[in-house]
Amino acid sequence: MILLDLLFGFLKIGCFSFGGAYGAIPLIREVALSYGWLDEAQLANMIAVSESSPGPIMVNMATYIGFSQAGIPGALIATASVVLPAFLIVILFTALLKNVLQKEIVRFTLSGLKTCVAGIILATGAYMILTTCFGSAMQLHADLTTIFLTVILAAVYFGAKKIRRNGMSPIALIGLSAVAGIVAYGWR
Repeated sequence: MILLDLLFGFLKIGCFSFGGAYGAIPLIREVALSYGWLDEAQLANMIAVSESSPGPIMVNMATYIGFSQAGIPGALIATASVVLPAFLIVILFTALLKNVLQKEIVRFTLSGLKTCVAGIILATGAYMILTTCFGSAMQLHADLTTIFLTVILAAVYFGAKKIRRNGMSPIALIGLSAVAGIVAYGWR
């Protein structure tokens, strides 16, 4: 039964997530919480680990959740399920590319989806910052260390954009975030 749940849950994510992994995080969250595969804290940790490890975030998360729920068969089914819809869509679009992309309605639809995905990514980022800094229920007590680190890292990121045209490398920012987290939380 768990293998079928993994199959259908990750097929849903693969079919309805537009804009890549960051746009899919709300859907992954909804599916993982509804099936009881992860809680909020585990999900936040999994997002951080998936961002830091090589490979697409959605595939990393599917593999982890599948393995945690049903071992290697679960990992294989969840990973294949999340990748299969995109694979089939790419094959279909490749076959129809010349005719379909020239149509005005398709270009307008893709432009609308691009705007929607940007909003979803922005909302996900804001949600993650708020829940990390203030807790999952937006309680009145704040984690001042997390807020301080978030402000410092944002200042470094945007400061680098002002100084250098290309800004800071994402890899360097991830490394800096890891070091800052170790320094801030490792001493507790």
